[in-house]
This record gives sequence, C-alpha cells and structure tokens, in this order.
Amino acid sequence: MTHRLDAGADTAHWGYFDATLAPKLTIRSGETVMLSTMSGGTDVLPPADWGIPPGLLAIHQRFGGPTLPGHICTGPVAVAGAKAGHVLQVDIQAIDLHYDWGYTFVAPLVGALPDDIKAKRLFHSRIDRTRKVATMPWGHEIPLDRPFFGVMAVAPPPEWGRVNTLPPRRNGGNLDNKELVAGTTLYLPVFVDGANFSVGDAHGAQGDGEVCITAIETGLIGTFKLTARDDMRLTWPMAETPTHALTMAFDPDLDTAAQIALRSMIDLVTARAGLDRDEAFALLSLVADVRVTQVVNGNKGIHVMLDKKWLAKIR
Repeated sequence: MTHRLDAGADTAHWGYFDATLAPKLTIRSGETVMLSTMSGGTDVLPPADWGIPPGLLAIHQRFGGPTLPGHICTGPVAVAGAKAGHVLQVDIQAIDLHYDWGYTFVAPLVGALPDDIKAKRLFHSRIDRTRKVATMPWGHEIPLDRPFFGVMAVAPPPEWGRVNTLPPRRNGGNLDNKELVAGTTLYLPVFVDGANFSVGDAHGAQGDGEVCITAIETGLIGTFKLTARDDMRLTWPMAETPTHALTMAFDPDLDTAAQIALRSMIDLVTARAGLDRDEAFALLSLVADVRVTQVVNGNKGIHVMLDKKWLAKIR
C-alpha cells in the first residue's frame, strides 16, 4: 500500500526535531509513502510569476519562520512496530522534481569561507523538469539528474529535547549526502517507538562539501519504503547503494568524524567478510574512499564508501 503526505501548514514542522512531536501519518512496516517537501523562507522566494506553491505560502503564514534555525520538514511518519533500539530501513524508491525554480545563496559568517563574503547574494535558478536542468542566472546549466533530500531523520532521543535541524546527528537529519539518491537504502537508528521519520531540505544538485552552505534548494517528491528492522543495531546512520556500502559520522572536528566512520566500516567488514579488525583496516586503506560529505553544518560530515564486493564472506 502506498500512502501520500504533502507538505503544508498542517503536515510540516520548521527548524526542529523533537521526540514528542506527534506523527502526521502512521503506516505499517514495509509500506510505502510519498512525501512532498517545501523549501525556503520568505527571504528567498523568487518573483510570484515563477510559481510559488500554495503549500509553501501556507507554511509561511502559519509558522512565520522556523521554530529553531533550520529546515522545513514534512512529517513525521510513524512506522507501526518500530521500537527504540531498532533500525529504520528507508528504501528511497524515487525522487521527483517538485518546483520550477531553486535558490542558492552566499552570505557572511557561513559556509566554508565565512570571512570571504561581504554581503548576502541570492541566486535564483530556473528549473526545467522535463530536461532535468537548472539554469543559473549567469547561464550555466546544472544537471538535476541526481536530486536528493538533504534532511532525512527519525525522532531524536527524548533526553535531547527539542533540537534544531542544522547539524546532522545520530538520528540522521541534515546529512547532505549526495549519494542518497533514488535506488539507495538509508539505515537510521531508532530512538522512539514508531521511529517518526521526517524529510526535507530538497537538493536539486550539490557537490561534496556543500561549501557555500546551500545547494540548489528546491522542492522534491520522494517515494520511500519504510521498514522496521529488529534484527539490526546501529549507533550511526549508514547506507547502501546498488554497488557500495556507506558509513557516516558527524562531529565538529572532521578528523573525529573520519575516525568514527572508519570504525563503523571496520565493524561492517568484520561482520560480513569475516576479517579481523587489523585486516579490515588494512583493506580499507587499499579499496575504500573517505569522502567529505559537508563542512558547513556545525557537525561536519564524513562518509566512507566501499564497493560491496569486498564484503563477501571469505572465511
């Protein structure tokens, strides 16, 4: 069965995650849900004749702005049977463009070069959904053939209270991982019964690093199969593409994030391939890629990518 939840004033939360946030929809484990998303406050809207979705205007009218600094998220969606300590498997089945425009900005005090920008500049791009390209105001056409959601999250642990959506954490959130496209599976540790999955921060295109702090911010429609896994345990999010396994970690210090992500990948290799930890570490030095996910969201991100052929059991 496929459910649908569209972003709007009654289905969105803006700027925060909270374990006490009531779900907008409950589905069974293994069912599919389509979620549309909205992006952008009143300060980044294009001219009205570009086509501003009524749902986005309704969100602005209801909330006025973010509760905490952060993203407009659709949800949460509860998954019956998911329990704290389980893992939520998120099969990303499809991602479709939802807006005819996007925005990108540079500004002082943010991004990877916080002291280099003297004044905020906002760049709107026209999106051709048929051709799957965005045209920047200076003329470059940016391919939109791998859109993804910057934010995919479950509810945080109750003891965290209400937290903003900007830094990625163990519950997921602002992952900004450009590998999480359609056809990828994301695994998130569950901290509250129902898991309470939310999505937002739609990206038409983004490079590793997201160096100016924005991608092509836009709206997307995602189709997700959500499955509660009581046979898995995770501390940090991980993912699988058709060809690769990814471990992820986030920390204010990029070296620390790399160490966490590498240890998680060593755990995976020892569990699946049967190597000891020394052997697994040596293997990763030869065949794994350590990539910088983003460097701009407070907690910086690292993901380690390993071709799944190296996970085949050898002993």
